[in-house]
Amino acid sequence: MNVSLYIAKRYLFSKSSNNAINIMTIIAASGTIIASAALFIVLSGFAGLKDFSLKFSSFVDPDLKVLPVQGKTFLLSKEQLEAFNTIDGIASYSKVIEERAIVQFDQKQQIITLKGVDANYKKVTSIDSLIIYGRWLEDGTSQIVSGGGVSNALSFGVLDITKSLTISVPKPGKGQITSVKSAFNTIKVSNIGVFNINETLNYEYIYADIEIVKQLLNYNNNQLSALEFKLKPNADENDVKQSLQNILGNSIQIKNKTQLNDALYKMLNTENVAVYLIFTLVIIIALFNVIGALIMMILDKKESLHTLFNLGATTKEIRQIFFLQGSLMTILGGIIGLTLGFIIVFLQQQFSLVMIIPSEPYPVVIQAINFIIVLVTITVLGLIAAKLASQRITKNLVKSN
Repeated sequence: MNVSLYIAKRYLFSKSSNNAINIMTIIAASGTIIASAALFIVLSGFAGLKDFSLKFSSFVDPDLKVLPVQGKTFLLSKEQLEAFNTIDGIASYSKVIEERAIVQFDQKQQIITLKGVDANYKKVTSIDSLIIYGRWLEDGTSQIVSGGGVSNALSFGVLDITKSLTISVPKPGKGQITSVKSAFNTIKVSNIGVFNINETLNYEYIYADIEIVKQLLNYNNNQLSALEFKLKPNADENDVKQSLQNILGNSIQIKNKTQLNDALYKMLNTENVAVYLIFTLVIIIALFNVIGALIMMILDKKESLHTLFNLGATTKEIRQIFFLQGSLMTILGGIIGLTLGFIIVFLQQQFSLVMIIPSEPYPVVIQAINFIIVLVTITVLGLIAAKLASQRITKNLVKSN
């Protein structure tokens, strides 16, 4: 058996004659346990917040979205539409037109994004399940479904026909504007539904029938802003993207859900890294206690170290004893803390111990990667702390008595 490891375990689990050293050791071990548990809980909490933040936007994000590389629109031929039916991985697709517009009601107005969709849009996304008042729009009508933020800002409700609700877009062209009426295309619409997705989309989007939007924008029948696709459960995303690229050519780009929410993913990942670094700093501070406890242990065991040196142990072997003791303390503390953090996160998942609002528990997600991150972090930092403390042992120290 490794003598250094045996002695290190004896020193770790046996009480010292000096009560102050016992207290320091308990504080050092407790700090490591609490820090590792806190890191795991925070990482699980941020993973839950990430899923929570993306959950609502995913209801209206297609699996794949085709967009023009340049400009706002592209042309889609009948042959290309028919070619989509030959791609096995596509469950459904929808034609979309998006444009910035002005919505006006009762002398109030707001700039919004007008999104014209066809009858298949409900098959591609779950937008109709997010309607909190009214219903989804009917095809071929001048009905709209607006976000709750737009509805509140302009103070209109569902089927409010007492006052005029209009949507306007600037007319394309050049030259001097002679009147407001001549500068804008305008249609009268009726709001039949209000949706609730998230704060950003609620204040930005209004949905309308694609044919009405085409007329408002003077678009051709085959002119679109985007195509949105829903894939079959077992479809290969890369194969479908390649097939679409072959059909539509290089004038379009294809984005998946992650790419459509690129800014949100970057923000959440940046916050996750920042919190990890902050809690890693907490672990580093906690490991100063480990260094202090080991140094005090070295001074307390000075006579024993002198005896070991006289029995033939080298300075390197004596250093290894305390290096192993510090390493065992931090690794065991990390494992105990990780177990404690897992139990707390599991209880939150099962029993909703902490609530964001009365009806919504704080979201947490247990991920294998978080176990690895915590264990690697505590192990690496613990080995560094143990190495620094063990370097205090010199030949002069173990020779003197």
